Amino acid sequence: MIGEEDIGEIKQVSGMTDFQTFLDRIDNPDQRTRMKNILEDIRRAFPQLREEIKWNQPMFTDHGTFIIGFSVAKTHIAVAPEASAIRLFEKDIDEAGYSRTKELIRIKWTDPVDRVLLRKLVAYNIEEKKDTERFWR
Repeated sequence: MIGEEDIGEIKQVSGMTDFQTFLDRIDNPDQRTRMKNILEDIRRAFPQLREEIKWNQPMFTDHGTFIIGFSVAKTHIAVAPEASAIRLFEKDIDEAGYSRTKELIRIKWTDPVDRVLLRKLVAYNIEEKKDTERFWR
């Protein structure tokens, strides 16, 4: 189990342009691997999505519209699929044991990652935003 003293935070870097650069900035190797696995899982499941770094955070977009984004903190991974996706899947999020706000889901570094739930959030946003031209809803 990872103790709080072992958990590093991501180093802020201006001009970060790709996922590997983001991952390289995560000090803790276990956390880096965990985040890499999440990003790779989404990449494999949804190869049509574009990988982008905005606001020093990795995110996936589709035809210029936001689908899902991630950030890391001392105690968790923050998943940002937009509020409507969180509302629709709030029961699944709660059953996974994740805390949530209106705009994000927190997966503690010690919690299992529910990859099926993450894929549902992405699939929902792709479908719901297929005719959207704006970045945000």
